[in-house]
Amino acid sequence: MGQMKTPGVYIVEKSAFPNSVVEVATAVPAFIGHTQKADNKGTSLANKPWRITSMAEFENYFGFGPTPEFNLSTTAPEGGGEALTFAGKAYYLTQDSTPYILYYSLRLFFQNGGGPCYIVSVGNYGDALEAARFTKGIELLITEQEPTMVVVPEAVRLAFADCNSVQQVALQHCGLTMKNRVAILDIHDGYKSRQDPAGDPVALFRDKLGINFLNYAAAYYPWLNTTITSERALSYENLSAESRTTLISLVEEELGLTGTLDKRHEEQKTEVEKITKDWSADDKVTPADIPSLKALLNQSLMAMSPAYNRILNQMAATLNLLPPSAAMAGIYTMVDNTRGVWKAPANVSLSGVVSPTLNLSNQDQEDLNVTPMGKSINAIRPFVGEGVLVWGARTLDGNSLDWRYINVRRTMIMLEESIRLATKAYVFEPNVANTWVTIKSMIRNFLTGIWKRGGLAGAVPDDAFAVFVGLGETMTPEDILEGILRVTVLVAITRPAEFIEITFQQQMQKS
Repeated sequence: MGQMKTPGVYIVEKSAFPNSVVEVATAVPAFIGHTQKADNKGTSLANKPWRITSMAEFENYFGFGPTPEFNLSTTAPEGGGEALTFAGKAYYLTQDSTPYILYYSLRLFFQNGGGPCYIVSVGNYGDALEAARFTKGIELLITEQEPTMVVVPEAVRLAFADCNSVQQVALQHCGLTMKNRVAILDIHDGYKSRQDPAGDPVALFRDKLGINFLNYAAAYYPWLNTTITSERALSYENLSAESRTTLISLVEEELGLTGTLDKRHEEQKTEVEKITKDWSADDKVTPADIPSLKALLNQSLMAMSPAYNRILNQMAATLNLLPPSAAMAGIYTMVDNTRGVWKAPANVSLSGVVSPTLNLSNQDQEDLNVTPMGKSINAIRPFVGEGVLVWGARTLDGNSLDWRYINVRRTMIMLEESIRLATKAYVFEPNVANTWVTIKSMIRNFLTGIWKRGGLAGAVPDDAFAVFVGLGETMTPEDILEGILRVTVLVAITRPAEFIEITFQQQMQKS
């Protein structure tokens, strides 16, 4: 206080306790991709990171999913494809529209326990998928301190070389630029088997990704068959005009609506031909009636034609084939909120998932989990009576004893960021013993709380962590003259019991 010049009573209040360290958020992913719109009451949100907390907020600011368009043809597409056979005749169903999947990925994220997240809309549904757009979206996150994960699900819809470049930018952003977040990567063409004639998608991913900043990322294989899009949300309107004509021929042949027809068949034929009807040109139909009439026609077709149902099911299956990164971001959030960031996000079931695209065995996972090159890929596997489980918790830097596990990496990020933000209060404070003791006690109190919650390993706090600060301990006189205050923190972070060995041995009979 200032000098006392006037007679009287002066009150002096002194702080009895040090500042506290507030634990930073650990599960705030940032999603980058294309949206229907990007608008906040007239203000554009395009290329602007925007925080949301629910799917309702996403739909309010960024709109709904795209309207997919499919092509039904008797001609096999370039590169081949799975055929739908009706009465011995092969039909091929392919998606003609650009496969925007951010909306579906967000639904999968929230279904698996997701919470607050950031959305970076890099384009609308009329824009092409380009690596430059995603790269720019990643760079926009530099100004945001809260996100702790970077997820770009639409990157896998690019050509492999472009997808690889986007993922390398994400790794550099997390490990070099920010150092306070991790990337969740998808395997390009990860729905394919490792024995696919076109090549092993996992081997290609490992070969081209590089070796930089691997401990700031995790990857998962294979892709997922989800339940995000129901076949009842689709109809003949999702087929191109030419494909609707093909559909009419298919259904008429299936139902026997060719040649001489009785009255019932005539009514069915008329109903089927409405697939190509221009409802807006009908003077007897008002615009308000058109949606209900189309819905009624769709229900009639579903009731009449098994082939039509198979086509709708195939369309839904195509849309429901999604990379796992968004689901894993939701799993990370759920595990963090229920157990803590130090709990490995594995041995947890996935919601909204029917199955992985491939059923991996223990032998299949061996090379994924442990490989000489060190790039560990986490498996997603089905187990009888348990559902689809995440069966791995490694970073891409699988050979590192320091950063092998993703929960170790993320726990260290949480500790570093929490302590860094709390210690900012002491910048420009006197570099003397009182300040050192205050900082040391502040950090010890915080780490003690983490240890009590199970985040640090050790029977007692002194086994779990140690904090060093002081002249002759972490600093030299020259450091103090240069205004440098050095603090050393040692922590023993818990690691998962990835391999449990139980030994059985016979013993002699004792009674």
